[in-house]
Amino acid sequence: MYKITELYDLERTQAKEYLSQFTYPYEALSGLKAFITRFGETLGEDYAQISPCVWVHKSAIISPTAQIGSPCIIGAGTEVRHGAFIRGSALVGENCVVGNSVELKNVILFDGVQVPHYNYVGDSILGFKAHMGAGSITSNVKSDKTLVVIRDGEKSKETGMKKVGAMLGDFVEVGCNSVLNPGTVIGRNAQIYPLSCVRGTVKADCIYKDKNHIVGRQHG
Repeated sequence: MYKITELYDLERTQAKEYLSQFTYPYEALSGLKAFITRFGETLGEDYAQISPCVWVHKSAIISPTAQIGSPCIIGAGTEVRHGAFIRGSALVGENCVVGNSVELKNVILFDGVQVPHYNYVGDSILGFKAHMGAGSITSNVKSDKTLVVIRDGEKSKETGMKKVGAMLGDFVEVGCNSVLNPGTVIGRNAQIYPLSCVRGTVKADCIYKDKNHIVGRQHG
C-alpha cells in the first residue's frame, strides 16, 4: 500500500502540514472540509474571499460561468474554466487547470494538476502535475454501496469509508475516458492507457495497458 510520502512531494501543496498527520492518503479525506475552512482563515492579502469560505488567489482566473461551493481554496495562477462546478471541500493548488464541465468534490489537487475536460474528481487526491485526460473520472462509491477496500495484489486494506475515489501520485497521466474505480491508487510517474478501467494499485513508473498488461516505463 502506497503511503503519502511515497506518492507525493508535500512541498507542492498548501496541505503539507495537514497531510503529514496521516500515513495513507485516504485517511485525509474525512477531515478535509474542516481543514480547508480553518486554513482559509489564515490566508493573507493575496487571497480574496469571494463568498463565505471561498478564497481565491488574486492571480487566479475564474470564468464567470464557473460555480464554486464552499469551503474552497484556489491557488495562484490557477484557471477555472467555463462551466466548472466545484461542489466544495476542494483545495486547488497553484497553476492548476479546472476545465469545462469538470466537477470537483472533497479533493486536494497539488500544484500543476490538470483536469481540463469533462472530468469528475471526487474524494480523491491528485499529486503534483498529475493529468487526467478528457472524460476520465474517479468513481468514489461502489455499486453495492459497501465500504471501500484498497487492494494491492493479495494484500488489502479496509478504509472503513463508503466514499473513496482515487489517489494519484506525482506526474501520473490518465488517458481519455478512463474510469478509476473506488480505492484506486496509482504510483508516481505511472501512465494509464485511454479507455482503461482501473482498480487496485498500479505501481510507480509503469504503463497500464489493461489489467493483464502492465509494463515498466522507459525513461530518458
